[in-house]
Amino acid sequence: MSLDAYLTIGVFCMTILGLISFQSRPSLVFGVALLVLVGLNLVSREQLLSSMSNPGLVTLVLLILCSFALEKTRLLRVIASKVIVGSYNSTWARLFGVTALSSALLNNTAVVATLLSPIRNNPHHFASKLLLPLSYAAILGGTLTLIGTSTNLIINSLYIDAEGKSLSFFSFTAVGAMLVLACGLVLRVVSRWLPEIEHKESCSKGYFIDAEVVEGSELIGRSVENNGLRHLESLFLVEVVRNKRLISPVTPTEVLQLGDRLIFSGDITKMMQLSQFSGLEMFAEKNGLLDSNLTEVVVKQESVLISKTLKDAGFRALFDAAVVAIRRDGEEISGKLGEVVIKAGDFLILAVGDDFKSRRNLSKNFIVISGVEPETRNNGLKAWLSIGGFVLTIGLAATGVIEMLQGLMLLLGVLIFSQCLSVNEVVRRFPVDIWLIVSTAILLSHALVNTGVVELLSQWVNQVADKEHLFMALVLVYLATWLITELVTNNAAAALMFPVAYSIALGFGVDILPFIMTVAFAASGSFISPYGYQTNLMVYNAGQYKLMDFVKIGLPVSLVYAAIVLTAVPIFFPF
Repeated sequence: MSLDAYLTIGVFCMTILGLISFQSRPSLVFGVALLVLVGLNLVSREQLLSSMSNPGLVTLVLLILCSFALEKTRLLRVIASKVIVGSYNSTWARLFGVTALSSALLNNTAVVATLLSPIRNNPHHFASKLLLPLSYAAILGGTLTLIGTSTNLIINSLYIDAEGKSLSFFSFTAVGAMLVLACGLVLRVVSRWLPEIEHKESCSKGYFIDAEVVEGSELIGRSVENNGLRHLESLFLVEVVRNKRLISPVTPTEVLQLGDRLIFSGDITKMMQLSQFSGLEMFAEKNGLLDSNLTEVVVKQESVLISKTLKDAGFRALFDAAVVAIRRDGEEISGKLGEVVIKAGDFLILAVGDDFKSRRNLSKNFIVISGVEPETRNNGLKAWLSIGGFVLTIGLAATGVIEMLQGLMLLLGVLIFSQCLSVNEVVRRFPVDIWLIVSTAILLSHALVNTGVVELLSQWVNQVADKEHLFMALVLVYLATWLITELVTNNAAAALMFPVAYSIALGFGVDILPFIMTVAFAASGSFISPYGYQTNLMVYNAGQYKLMDFVKIGLPVSLVYAAIVLTAVPIFFPF
């Protein structure tokens, strides 16, 4: 072998070691690998540029960006409100089915993030009996389609680079459907072993937000549960103020009335969820400032607001600002926002007017901390455009009417011009990590080809093995990919194992599809470790699980998953 070949193998091995050592920073490891490959001249300039603009990679990035507009609608929250019922068996079946089907078309991380809060706050079942099945259902559902998980799209990016053509939208569906059904049955059986951990919701943390049920609201005459107010992300309904009477705690069956003041506690950046409910008016909306920039301040000891309520102080006239939310460390706040007596050290979120910064009384009354950027939501026409546009684009791409890349590019343009997505959101949430990992993986594949490593590995396989060992080679590829997935992450496993699987297929002189599809499915098969797949990590903390819970529940699912993949892939993708 040449020196370059040894250097490339060294980079490949060090990347794996780096990913194991720095599990929380895979993009950093791949970034270093990219710099080393370029610095050692193991790849050409043309290959560097082409890897970063790979059609499959661009499709993946566009899909993630377009899905942000969908996340800003009420679609998943409405679905979530229908999932949880009194019967555990019915809830489990609904949750598994909805999650798996949603994950086939949407980002499964977003699906799990949306369903986390309703499950944690549900009044019927232990959250720990549902959260792990939620994550596994999202993983299994992601195997159904090309866009179901980033792993499939990464494999497609590498496949396009190697073969010059793309996998179809439904390439994964037959095997994926078998996995969803069989592993779902196993998961239902072993769910009885899940722990019963009582979830204690902390209502005193976060900001205190006041909203009023006004005339014509769709909330009137319906319960808190039916209105979906227990299914909000990072916001918790702690009190209802009705006719000067305080209702706390608020039960799921509490029927809302005209004039009720709903008091929420939680993450201020998530407050724009409330604007999606017709006839629910936040305190600052009456002042016409809620769409303005938000600013966080702390009330000073010498402030004129001390010992006064916001209503009595004439806050808007004094500061050209309206209070959106309030927080007081070490003490719970109760009652209407406008009637809270202000104390020194209170944190306020202000919706500020044009004249706010020029007011001379600011420094005397407040310590200005920083601006706050609330997460905006798509309502009305924007919501229909976001949902309809996404479904139409995916439908046209799935049926071959347009290419996925072309459709998503047009959809992103429409979403930006219609203000369903802002340019700032696109820039701020651009998936740099995914882009860096995939482009580096493609570049590493080029280096392995350039230096002759792929050819050497293919020749070695050709010399030491014959067609009788073909299935054993497939099993080894599966096990190696699965091991990297459990130790590192699914995306890294797919990116690193593709060139290895490709080389082995060439060595045997067979079609590469059974090997790369095995890599794709194996990279998604993370059920035993909470660290191999992002949704596992999300429920690991939320459900207060222990590592052994993943082993106990995930091992039977993982064994059935492996058996189906290794049996079905050679049938649907013959050698």
